[in-house]
Amino acid sequence: MSDTNGAGGAHEANAANGTTRAGTTRGLNGAGGTTGTGGLDAALFAAWAEEIAAAVRADRDRLTALDSAIGDADHGANLDRGFTAVAEALAGGRPDTPGALLSLVGNTLIRKVGGASGPLYGMAFREAGKALGDAPAVSLADLDEALAAGLAGIRKLGSATEGDKTMVDALAPALRALTQAVQEGQDPAEAVGAAAEAALAGAQATIPMQARKGRASYLGPRSVGHEDPGAASTALIVRALHAAVSRTAGAPGETSRRAPEGPA
Repeated sequence: MSDTNGAGGAHEANAANGTTRAGTTRGLNGAGGTTGTGGLDAALFAAWAEEIAAAVRADRDRLTALDSAIGDADHGANLDRGFTAVAEALAGGRPDTPGALLSLVGNTLIRKVGGASGPLYGMAFREAGKALGDAPAVSLADLDEALAAGLAGIRKLGSATEGDKTMVDALAPALRALTQAVQEGQDPAEAVGAAAEAALAGAQATIPMQARKGRASYLGPRSVGHEDPGAASTALIVRALHAAVSRTAGAPGETSRRAPEGPA
């Protein structure tokens, strides 16, 4: 994969070299979740998985409708099946660390989700989990590095770059927004909220694009005018992270589990 710039290239290079900040523990509280100083524990990541499962279930039909226009019309059903399986796995016993929990999510998606989205999302969560290592809690900067590792995994497996009309078009701007927020010292809810807004804008920006990757690319110019379903579900997943951070932090203005519908 030659393109590692413009969408967190330095992050991805660090992820490839194993030079992340995983292993730090900052700002933990006794109840688990997150604090203003950025301690993110397994409870927070379990809440994220729960929020994703609920959001995917709520938006299943919209995701399928988007996919029916330029794909196999199964994106919503596939993700619903996968994240339902994730919720069931976590109900059977939650891993003690963020890294192990994200690895469980990734492995479950690879086993349960068909089509291209299962391997891609599975790779993203697994790579993010590996980047976090075995620390009992991680910082917001660690999360930033982990998401960069996830994006690098998607790029490697799918050979996609921004502008190809894929999930990368939502995840890359989300990562840039999160990185900037970390550098500015924003608290977790604000930082992830900025990432969620950027992901949604990125997903909607795929509407005028012509697909260059995946099944949609076979349609050529006919893929123009439709939001990419993978980008839409990526925006939903990042928004679910914001909801989880807001919920566990008790932040005001907690986001809804359901992403607002953009133009289709």
